[in-house]
Amino acid sequence: MYLMPIRKCTPAKIGINWIRTYSTNKDDDRSPLSGIRILDLTRIIAGPYCTMLLGDLGAEIFKIEKPGSGDESRNWGPPFLGDAKEAAYFLCVNRNKKSICVDLKKGKDIIYDLAKKCDILVENYIPGTLSRMGYGYDHIKHVAPHLIYCSLTGYGSEGPYAKKPGYDVIASSLGGLMHITGPKDGSPCKAGVAVTDIATGLYAHGAIMAALLQRMKTKKGQWIQCDLLSTQVASLINIGSNYLNAGKEAKRWGSEHESIVPYEAFKTKDGFMTVGAGSDLQFKNLLEKLEIAELQNDERFQSNTNRVKNRDELLLILRKKFKEKTNKEWNEIFQGASFPYGKINTIKEVFEDPHVQHVKLVREMDHPTIGKIKIVGPAVKYSYAKNDVRSPPPILGQHTHEVLQTILNYSEDTINNLRDENIIQ
Repeated sequence: MYLMPIRKCTPAKIGINWIRTYSTNKDDDRSPLSGIRILDLTRIIAGPYCTMLLGDLGAEIFKIEKPGSGDESRNWGPPFLGDAKEAAYFLCVNRNKKSICVDLKKGKDIIYDLAKKCDILVENYIPGTLSRMGYGYDHIKHVAPHLIYCSLTGYGSEGPYAKKPGYDVIASSLGGLMHITGPKDGSPCKAGVAVTDIATGLYAHGAIMAALLQRMKTKKGQWIQCDLLSTQVASLINIGSNYLNAGKEAKRWGSEHESIVPYEAFKTKDGFMTVGAGSDLQFKNLLEKLEIAELQNDERFQSNTNRVKNRDELLLILRKKFKEKTNKEWNEIFQGASFPYGKINTIKEVFEDPHVQHVKLVREMDHPTIGKIKIVGPAVKYSYAKNDVRSPPPILGQHTHEVLQTILNYSEDTINNLRDENIIQ
């Protein structure tokens, strides 16, 4: 069973107004983060992706947005949906959250009050921005010493780039990803989705979970720093190791693999089929399926080392062979194969794929202004824990009144005054 927060003052024992006890609610017990509250000061992708994952696991997410405009990604379209013009971009990473509109310049007391009630604060402002407004870690830790404070930035809080704004495509440029992505003889390309943003959100998600576990032992909060550039450099894996240990500079390979042959997207009669033969046995099986088993006896292709050395000769043969049939025909021929294979799907084909449909990745839910919307649900399944789509992405300021009244116990008059003074929306 997980440990949930109980609001009770025990400062003599742990120095903060929190103790932990076991939940006896069966439904809460299935949600690993039920009872955990997150003060979400993030926008765009990396931060919202992180907090969405925590929300899937049951955390209560208070998404703080700028009155009038909110998270910038609300305006990143088309496409927009419904009369309220909700951006599909915003919808993809903001489920399971409560939108609270607070002017950060005027609403410090509100943010401090929420910090005292929360377990985690996540923000992705340029270093120094929140500190100038009184929301930096050094400020918050005095208000809420139990709080786990996670910063997602472009380049971290120190170094020559610390004050620069960071976007996924810039981090993937500086971090080498674009240098190794694209056609062999073509220009650098960015990935089709913001993979560096997503990876940073995943790093932050894991770091926050670890900090929660550590707080169970120490009863202390701490500051976590995640940044796009460090994430991207760490994600270079074998490419980074090749350079650091062998001095080998990387280059673009298109869909080919530098160290494994064959391993690429082959053009077929009506599309592309990706095949990877990571072992000699898999390569032998591929040749049998392609009905060119005689190549097994060719010394140039009998080991992966030889195939890498003689890639041009081998790929010339394989590419010609793949063009003889359609994706559907190759799919039927490759059934039961020991090597991995798959056709390159359009996005339409992805969501029509029988396996994607079988595992029910796509969820449908009711949005308060749009009606029915579809989102891609959690990618991780547990045998017992509940990891689920709980509520639709919120409309701007949808939960401001509710949270101030039920969580902070503000009176109706106080809330109305804050609204009249344009501190909240």
